[in-house]
Amino acid sequence: MFGRGVISVQYAYALEQAGHTVEFYVRPGKKATTIPLDIYDRGKHLQTTWKVTMREDLPPDHDYDLIVVSVQHYQFKNVAAFLADKVSNATILIFNNFWNDPVTEAAALPKDQLAWGFPMAAGGVDQQGVLKGALFGRVHFGTFDTTPTAREIAVRQLFKTSGFKIMEHRDFKTWLSIHFLVNAGLLSQALRAGSLGSLLSSKEHGQQVVLNVRELFPILKQRGIKVQGEAALFKLPPWLVSLLMRTIMKLNPAFRHSLLNHSNPEEVRSFCRDVLAEAKSKGIAVPRLESIASYL
Repeated sequence: MFGRGVISVQYAYALEQAGHTVEFYVRPGKKATTIPLDIYDRGKHLQTTWKVTMREDLPPDHDYDLIVVSVQHYQFKNVAAFLADKVSNATILIFNNFWNDPVTEAAALPKDQLAWGFPMAAGGVDQQGVLKGALFGRVHFGTFDTTPTAREIAVRQLFKTSGFKIMEHRDFKTWLSIHFLVNAGLLSQALRAGSLGSLLSSKEHGQQVVLNVRELFPILKQRGIKVQGEAALFKLPPWLVSLLMRTIMKLNPAFRHSLLNHSNPEEVRSFCRDVLAEAKSKGIAVPRLESIASYL
C-alpha cells in the first residue's frame, strides 16, 4: 500500500484478513507498528488495534506483486513521478478520483502494468489517531474502452476472492468524471452546511445538493458525456433525493459512521475548485458554485 491513508488502510486490513501479505510504504518519520481502527468492514463493526508492517524505503528491485495507490487526486501526479522508477514487476492498482484525464495523469508509469479501480470506502482519522470509517462490499474497476489485460484480471480476481463484488466499467473515464462532478455538487453544499453530517441530516441542504449538481450538467455535456449513472439520480425531484439521503443516513450505520468522521477539509475544497476552474475556462455559468468561492 502506498501510504497509510483512510482508504489504503481499510482495504489493506480486508486483504490481510483474506490471507494476503500487506505492507505499507510511508514517508520517513511516519512509520508505526500499529493502527487503531474503529471501522465497519462490509457491515461488521470492529474496534481493534491492528499490528502492521511499514517501511520507509522502496527499492527499485523489490518483489511486490501489487502496489495500491489511493491518494488525493491533487497528489497523484507527484506520486506517479515518485513511483516511476520503483515499479519493478509489480502491477499498480490506481484506486483514485480523477477530474483531469487519468491516462495523462499516470503517464509517468508503465502503461502495461496498470490496473484502474475506484474504492467504496470513506472515513477519517480523529484527534487521537483512530481511523474511523467504513469499507463497503463493492469495488469499481474499469478500462478505457479496452479489454482487461491479464494483470487487470488478476487484480479483479484478488478482490473477488477477498469477498468483494466487482462493478465493471468499460468507459471508466466517463464514470470517473460523473462521480467527481456529483461530489463537487454535494461537497459545495457541505461547505455551506458546515459539515457532511449537517448536510446529510438536513431536508433543505439535501434539496440544495440537487440544484447544485444540476447546475453542473453543462460541464458534462461540454465533455461529451450524457447525464447518466449516479448523475441521473439528480433529475429526480429535490425533495425525493433529500429524503433518500436522510433515510440512508438514518438506516445505514456504516454510511453514517464514514461520513460523520470525514476529516479532510482540503479534499472537500479541491473538488469544488477543480470543477469551478473548468467551468470558468469553458465559459459555463455556475453561479451556485461560484457563490462559495470564499470557502475555497
